[in-house]
Amino acid sequence: MTDNQKLKPYVTRWQGTELPDEHTLQQQMLSEHLSPYAWSNGPRDQYAVHQHTYHKILYCVRGSIRFTLPDIRDELGEVVNLDLERGDRMFLPSGVRHSASVGPLGVTCLEAPHEA
Repeated sequence: MTDNQKLKPYVTRWQGTELPDEHTLQQQMLSEHLSPYAWSNGPRDQYAVHQHTYHKILYCVRGSIRFTLPDIRDELGEVVNLDLERGDRMFLPSGVRHSASVGPLGVTCLEAPHEA
């Protein structure tokens, strides 16, 4: 098993008392030595299944998005979905196949590649 196969995708929920704005999340990413860029999609946009050659760190700035991981199952044998809302942070290891579905209000995210 390679190091990349041992890494698991996960979501960290925002723990602050107030929901963060884009500047706050950008500063958080910079403090993690990341180089973030922003992207947005309209309501209910879809991304087909794909994968990346790098680890991805992503913060949801506004709206919501669901990442579906078709090759990963939970303890009940169901496909894993990672749901992100404002302030949530996702780590997605390289090579993990995923699709994405934008929520009903659209989404803006900050994303950066990450070297584990």
